[in-house]
Amino acid sequence: MTTPDLNLLIVLDALLAEGSVARAARRLRLSPSAMSRALARLRQTTGDPLLVRAGRGLTPTPRAQALREQVGPLLRAALAALGPPPALDLAALQRTFTLRATDGFAENFGPRLIARLHAEAPGARLRFVLKLDKDSEPLRKGEVDLETGVIGHTAGPELRARALFRDRFVGVVRPSHPLAEGEVTAESFAAGRHILVARREQGESRVDRALTLLGLQRDIAVTVSGFSAALALARADELIAVVPSRHTGYLLDGLVSFPLPLDVPEITVSMLWHPRMDADPAHQWLRNTLKQVCDEACPARPAR
Repeated sequence: MTTPDLNLLIVLDALLAEGSVARAARRLRLSPSAMSRALARLRQTTGDPLLVRAGRGLTPTPRAQALREQVGPLLRAALAALGPPPALDLAALQRTFTLRATDGFAENFGPRLIARLHAEAPGARLRFVLKLDKDSEPLRKGEVDLETGVIGHTAGPELRARALFRDRFVGVVRPSHPLAEGEVTAESFAAGRHILVARREQGESRVDRALTLLGLQRDIAVTVSGFSAALALARADELIAVVPSRHTGYLLDGLVSFPLPLDVPEITVSMLWHPRMDADPAHQWLRNTLKQVCDEACPARPAR
């Protein structure tokens, strides 16, 4: 079956509206002969003369009158489908956004992000999914709208990314801990009992690599999978946690943080998304909102 030329819908709409080949030609900025040829093709395609002579003008056939009720809405729908997306109406937005992040990120930035969504788009909802690895498959499959974290070598090359903030690691203890006061040296830091935050696939940590270069090794008393758990344990016992300062932000309240006496590089926390969401207005708004929330909510906290 031959696919009809859908451009003929535009010609048919103009002919039915104008009832004249000449006027329809002017409307579409075509020559009268080009419009006549288009009418001939329409007649061949539909198997109906569509417009016939009636005195000096043209009158529509019954088939043309029936098509008049269909062509206008059909053409408007086609032009809307092929045109730019409609302006985003946040007040009418009904959508659930899924964010994949660590527990520390969700607890630190989640409340402010939720407040912004409630104020600007009351019908929008958030769903946080715990990030246990760096696998980017959930973004590819559309199971996740946005992901936050440090970009690793396993991230898909097609993914889009935007930096949210730079961060540095700090040591964290409860106020009664011996390291809460005075100078913290590499030796006194290594001598304490530590909490290791590690994912399943993670090898030697940045802190342990830095200690190894100094000929030191720390005592790992417990291993956890997230920063929130590390801070909860440091709050409850004489343990040392190492966490990114801005990433955990307000979760450090009531604890004492100090600069690491080691050469541990800073990290960049970014958001990642799949390119199919680039031009989606609601997704663009979510990305901009998350960036603004991070800018406002994570000022660098001074370590003592």
